[in-house]
Amino acid sequence: MRPVKDLSGKNVFVTGAASGIGRAVARAAAEQGAILHLTDIQEASLAAVAADLRDAGGQVAVAEAADVSDRDAVRRLAALVTATSGPMDVVLNVAGIATWGTVRGLEHDQWRRLVEVNLMGPIHVIEELVPPMIDGGRGGQLVNVSSAAGIIGMPWHAAYSASKFGLRGVSEVLRFDLRRHRIGVSLVCPGGVDTGLVETIQIAGVDAESKAFRRASAHFRKRAVSPEQAAEAIWKGVRRNRYWVYTSLDIRLVHWLQRYFPPGYALAMRGLSLGANRTLPAVERARRSDLA
Repeated sequence: MRPVKDLSGKNVFVTGAASGIGRAVARAAAEQGAILHLTDIQEASLAAVAADLRDAGGQVAVAEAADVSDRDAVRRLAALVTATSGPMDVVLNVAGIATWGTVRGLEHDQWRRLVEVNLMGPIHVIEELVPPMIDGGRGGQLVNVSSAAGIIGMPWHAAYSASKFGLRGVSEVLRFDLRRHRIGVSLVCPGGVDTGLVETIQIAGVDAESKAFRRASAHFRKRAVSPEQAAEAIWKGVRRNRYWVYTSLDIRLVHWLQRYFPPGYALAMRGLSLGANRTLPAVERARRSDLA
């Protein structure tokens, strides 16, 4: 196995490239001389990012909007990317959405959409772009961005964790299946990262304009790392062909606790769950009363 240590002249594909971690990893790759192939569902924002990168001297071969949950759209995009530049050297599945909530609060469509975007989206990309990498015989790296919620049982994250644990499972198998093709796999498990996702996150049954929610968001931002710090950790992981990639020390520590001191992990998760349920929104309590 030969890690991708030098990005100069390498073909790099990034989903979710219009903002947050995706934009940061694309910018860092451009600075290292990579040939970029970018996508995001936000067409105007993606075009702006591509223009900024080109103005700064970056090489952007493809910048096309696509919804990764749409397999046909991903197939068309992959065909364009491969026809333009050949097989990719690094594929980064970054695009994702977040919805949290209790079992009573979450709607069925929210469960389904999380799985479609966060799990099936990366699978579509893997289906279309990894086989050309195998056929090209140059090796490379597949990078799947999961989450701390793909490691630990955080309160109100059941639907989100379903998608992120699923991506973790895909990655766990492919890290061994792709080894003979000299394609490494990195599973990125970010904790708090101050990205655009903070603005678009949905918490079922919670008013995003409430003072309590705004306080929680501000507290999150104080503890979160920047997208640029997350991108630095990701590229460091790629260069070293690391499987587990953490973007902050807290997630590394809680993962260690989970593996080596399960009673302590269980106690910590129970405490988190208790704290979350103390702040159960009024709409949730009302719904529970109606069903009682």
